[in-house]
Amino acid sequence: MASGSSIKNMREIATCPICMNLMTHPMSIRCGHSFCQSCIMVFSKMLSQRQAGMKMFNCPLCRAPCSIQSLRNNRELKNVIEVIKMDQEMLCEDHGEKLHLFCEDEGQLICWRCERSEHQGHATVLVEDVLQGYKEKLQKAVANLNQLQEECMNQMMFVTMQKTDWRKEINIKRQEIKSDFRNLRNFLHEEEKSYIWKLEKEEEQMLERMRSSETSLEQKSNELKSHILELEAKCQGSVQTILQDVKDTLVRSSAVKLEDPVNFSLEIQTMCNVSELYFDVKKTLRRYQVNVTLDPSTAHPDLLLSEDQRQVILVSTKENLEASPRRFTPFPCVLGCEGFTSGRYYFEVGVGEGTDWDLGVCLENVQRGTDMNLNPEFGFWTIRLQKENDYVALTSPTFTYLNEKLLVVGVFLDYEAGLVCFYNMTTGSHILTFPKASFSDTLLPFFQLYPHSPLSLPPPDE
Repeated sequence: MASGSSIKNMREIATCPICMNLMTHPMSIRCGHSFCQSCIMVFSKMLSQRQAGMKMFNCPLCRAPCSIQSLRNNRELKNVIEVIKMDQEMLCEDHGEKLHLFCEDEGQLICWRCERSEHQGHATVLVEDVLQGYKEKLQKAVANLNQLQEECMNQMMFVTMQKTDWRKEINIKRQEIKSDFRNLRNFLHEEEKSYIWKLEKEEEQMLERMRSSETSLEQKSNELKSHILELEAKCQGSVQTILQDVKDTLVRSSAVKLEDPVNFSLEIQTMCNVSELYFDVKKTLRRYQVNVTLDPSTAHPDLLLSEDQRQVILVSTKENLEASPRRFTPFPCVLGCEGFTSGRYYFEVGVGEGTDWDLGVCLENVQRGTDMNLNPEFGFWTIRLQKENDYVALTSPTFTYLNEKLLVVGVFLDYEAGLVCFYNMTTGSHILTFPKASFSDTLLPFFQLYPHSPLSLPPPDE
């Protein structure tokens, strides 16, 4: 008969590093380590799923790369396990005596010598008297965990269905909003995008909550599977396997609970009443109107500014102005005093019956010398009147031609959205929106004048 220490050493060799029990159907992989067949198959399957279906996995002990095809039955180890089971059956590791008693107080198998020493005074019973009772308790625990696992899977399916329904509702609402906004003018089109952004934000926030719930349920499912594998392996083991630490096992399995399913509300919070938005464009734009005045320190010497700095004309006699790096010198240009770094802004420019002008916005650090180029690539977003009725937008690389008679031009800026829009404020109609830009510096109102084309900036209250 093998000694207690030799049985202990053999048991360590034959213990599966994954489930920490005697191996069942021991399998060896390429690196030489062995595991239970079920343990290594579950382990490799989990890794291959995480790695997008790859058939390779790393050894749980040495991290050496292995494949499913490298698994081999370890018959020698299987024989050793059988010897352990036969030699160790009902033997105490400390005394070498048969483990024919069960200590109710400690929940351990003991021999008669253990009963008289460290277990003296404890409640002890014969193994055969308690075996069936504990086996039934283990089987009941397995049944309970299987029921929880089934409920968990049902909850996962429910969340998946909610995700699908939520996406359908979001898509329906998105199409409704897009359909309603399709007939609005360009400014109201930007309102549409704002609502769509809010809707998608709401969608993502709800989906994130659902994904979090799904992840939690998946973790709980894996935990339940682990407990089930442990209990099933215990039920299929020897008497020692079943009864060793059985009380702790039952306590841990009974402690596993499944929280009530999260009932997500599929009611969309982002609502859009398009009829309320479809009103006078002038009224809408003037919600963002700012008081713009002209900056004398940037004005070309040929420009004459009014005392209130709201009107400017081109004159033939140059003024003796103080030299400034901010001043335009080759071309008759001037900037507004007000800089824009965030938010939405709107201002109006009276162009009257002028025959030539440029107006819009530009970056504060634009070139102001002979190499000045009035298109977005160089920091200018402007429109131009040339040859009396020839309106163009100074887009790059080509000009965009306009077909409206302008007396008052509205300039709208949405800094965060990267939009510069122009409106005919006589009719309240949209003229042009420049392609979306990405602003990173201060923007200023920009004006360039020519003979017989004065410009004015009416106050916001007019």
